[in-house]
Amino acid sequence: VPMVAPGNVQVHVLNSTLAKVHWDPVPLKTVRGHLQGYKVYYWKVQSLSRRSRRHVEKKILTFRGNKTFGMLPGLEPYSSYKLNVRVVNGKGEGPASPDKVFRTPEGVPSSPSFLKITDPTLDSLTLEWGSPTHPNGILTSYILKFQPINNTHELGPLIEIRIPANESSLILKNLNYSTRYKFYFNAQTSVGSGSQITEEAVTIMDE
Repeated sequence: VPMVAPGNVQVHVLNSTLAKVHWDPVPLKTVRGHLQGYKVYYWKVQSLSRRSRRHVEKKILTFRGNKTFGMLPGLEPYSSYKLNVRVVNGKGEGPASPDKVFRTPEGVPSSPSFLKITDPTLDSLTLEWGSPTHPNGILTSYILKFQPINNTHELGPLIEIRIPANESSLILKNLNYSTRYKFYFNAQTSVGSGSQITEEAVTIMDE
């Protein structure tokens, strides 16, 4: 098998899900056989928004021939990763380069995990929600937009409310009685807004 590890491994993080890795080629005489290519082993150490460490699944990308760089797609935003590089011949892999640590920046969050509308009264509705399964960063706020829908399914004026990120419920007051409302709800990080979930609910007709 090859004798030495690739040297001078460098990682350039391009965005929250993509990084580029470079390395110096090993001297050909240390390959001790036919140079087939290089393998990059990489794995997520932890999410920076959740401190949970789960079972670490190592991923491997193979770059054929005498390439000295490669792309690592499909990374998770706002996470800490490690990687190393090995050279491959027909017999197997050489030793791994020292582990290199890199971090991906924040991305936009996934949609809130749920939005539930309960306790309708004449002029109020109670909203409850769950935080995004993948915050992909530090949540800065939630954005709630809502508008009335009349009997001919026309949409009324859109109202927008910004809600602090640590809240998980809200009582909307001063609504019209016996009116259907449509709600659009999403979470935000400093990068921007995530995908929204929508819900409809009706205030009651009379007490």
